[in-house]
Amino acid sequence: MHSPPNAPSSSSRHRTPLVAPLSLATLVAAMALAGCASAPASESLPDRLAKPQPTALAPAANSAQVSAPVDTASEVPPEEGFDAWRTAFSKQALAAGIEPQTVREVLGSAQWQPRVVELDRAQPEFTRTPWAYLDSAVSPQRIAQGQAMRAEHHAALDAAATRHGVPAAVITAIWGMESNYGSNFGTYRAVDALATLAYDGRRRAWAQAELLAALRIVDQGDIPADRMIGSWAGAMGHTQFLPSVFLAYAVDADGDGHRDIWGSIADVTASTAHFLARMGWKSGQTWGVEVQLPAGFDYARTEIRTRQNSAAWAAEGVRTLDGQPLPEVGEASIITPAGARGPAFLVGTNFRTILRYNNSVNYALGVGLLARQIDGGPPVARAWPRDIAPLNRDQLRQLQEALNAKGFDAGVPDGVMGPATRAGLRRFQQSIGTMADGYPTHALLERLQAPR
Repeated sequence: MHSPPNAPSSSSRHRTPLVAPLSLATLVAAMALAGCASAPASESLPDRLAKPQPTALAPAANSAQVSAPVDTASEVPPEEGFDAWRTAFSKQALAAGIEPQTVREVLGSAQWQPRVVELDRAQPEFTRTPWAYLDSAVSPQRIAQGQAMRAEHHAALDAAATRHGVPAAVITAIWGMESNYGSNFGTYRAVDALATLAYDGRRRAWAQAELLAALRIVDQGDIPADRMIGSWAGAMGHTQFLPSVFLAYAVDADGDGHRDIWGSIADVTASTAHFLARMGWKSGQTWGVEVQLPAGFDYARTEIRTRQNSAAWAAEGVRTLDGQPLPEVGEASIITPAGARGPAFLVGTNFRTILRYNNSVNYALGVGLLARQIDGGPPVARAWPRDIAPLNRDQLRQLQEALNAKGFDAGVPDGVMGPATRAGLRRFQQSIGTMADGYPTHALLERLQAPR
């Protein structure tokens, strides 16, 4: 539940308050208009943002419902409009059951963060190849540090694994992927970041729901607002929970009466394991295994949505690299992140559960491979096709447009590779007699753009 792989790191973030907190008189007027704080609004299950948006993939459970988003961002300059927006939103917070003191002190001191808006609107120009992503995500340093953290915090990790059925190495790997084991979980107060996005972001209704959830966390006494620190997108703590996910899945494992994913490793590990368990983790089953595909394999079937048990894949000639039987995995899929020239993996329910944390195949593969090597297992055996240069977003958009123009439906040209684009590219590859693996290359783009 973190920023996408290409998002700027938190080390580049800064806080620039541009407006003063709400005055007591303003809040009193807002409270008078709203009446006494009502009972909390019923809680909903808004979907978590989908990649490449920040923190996508798992459902943002138990967010308080919000009415139509308060929208004043387009009417006045942001420095002035943010103050007016807070005044208006304070009524909504009170009506949702947030305590008046929290509205006055926490929402009232929320600060406009222009850098958050810049990051929310920015889109990376270049895509990253799977191997470039994994070189960083599963680096020797991160593996070694993960092994050290696994040993140092074995009591908390083992307790979480026993209670929730999620391997300690997987919990450790997510910790490493999300915040580099707690060394970088952001510099923004969640209330500041979410208030900024709720006022002037691409997903205001979502941000307002998360802001109400953050205020409710303060109301419950789990953490003071000034310690509720996280990313520019509102994801918080060691393993980057959104506020709504915190409300639904955070665990007080150390028994101190607070759910603290910032300062208690016991709470961090148990909360992460609890989330994965609730999202469908199957105890005792692998996330996946590297495999060898038979000659003539149909790469149109290398999609997460294509599923059958591992015995059926074995019957088609799919093998492990060492010749051992495939692990027993129900609803297993074959994925080839780099196409036919790269490694292939058989993945199952637990891989898709990791996708609920972050809806990126590269991310889920990174978690699985990092966990495996923290446990002393091997790296990926087959070499990645490092000679293939990635297409940037504009080039991917051109490829999609060219596919559509030639009758190979690739969906709406958006510069993002998805199932529709891969399917269209495979059909084009079949038409020209090349391996139809759906992996975009400069050579294929040039072939598509060449005159008939």
